[in-house]
Amino acid sequence: QVQLEESGGGSVEAGGSLRLSCAASGYRYSSSCIAWFRQGQAVLREGIAAISSGDGTTYYADSVKGRFTVSQDNAKNTLYLQMSSLKPEDTDMYICAAAPLRCPKFPLSPVGYYFWGQGTQVTVSS
Repeated sequence: QVQLEESGGGSVEAGGSLRLSCAASGYRYSSSCIAWFRQGQAVLREGIAAISSGDGTTYYADSVKGRFTVSQDNAKNTLYLQMSSLKPEDTDMYICAAAPLRCPKFPLSPVGYYFWGQGTQVTVSS
């Protein structure tokens, strides 16, 4: 059974930093595309960062580019999201997801991701 478990969320003041983790069990990140989404108020989750395990290619939403960094540790089977210069509008539930073998055609779209975590809450106060 595949499980993705996020951790590292919390409350921080604007301008602060947090590092989120997503540990996988029953699944190997080494041949897949793994990504971070945030729930927001929209019907579809907003993809904010993704990484292709095969070649390390990364993808970022414009809203977080230059502030967030996605990385992975295959030995620990863990995905990370280093968030810096946080803004109140970054407040949301952050959810990790995995797609087998390769990134979907649109890596920041939730379509094509088969495994999802439950999320970790990030709150940024002004």
